[in-house]
Amino acid sequence: MAAVPEHLPATHHGTAIAVDGRAALIRGASGGGKSDLALRCIALPPSLLLPSPAELVADDRVVMASDGNRLRIEPPSTLAGRMEVRGLGIVAMPYVPWAFVELVVDLTAPAEVDRLPDPPLRTNLLGINLPLLRLAPFEASAPIKLLLALESCKD
Repeated sequence: MAAVPEHLPATHHGTAIAVDGRAALIRGASGGGKSDLALRCIALPPSLLLPSPAELVADDRVVMASDGNRLRIEPPSTLAGRMEVRGLGIVAMPYVPWAFVELVVDLTAPAEVDRLPDPPLRTNLLGINLPLLRLAPFEASAPIKLLLALESCKD
């Protein structure tokens, strides 16, 4: 079977949220806190520190495709507007139909998070070089850290 060209849409494991059309792709092990972290980001109200609210793009699986030098992300049609909330089940959620990935977040144990990553971490998805944040998902400050990192990716 031939490999799928990188510019064609492909489904990947992950959860994505967006702020003003700029997305963070959250990656990690199954049951590792991706949906929980996304839910906590979405629940944060706008503030002076984070003036725009986060919105769901996709939970559990995402469809990605390169769009020139950007990575476009959207939910698979069967999962659009749905999020798994542990203890409640699948919940209908408002969502944005697509966004451009500006940040990749890898969930990890607290001991594996560098205090001051130098140089800043990067990763490559579908041939596109993106900032990478390693984050311990269950720390109280995790949603704020994720949203601050996404905010810092603005052009």
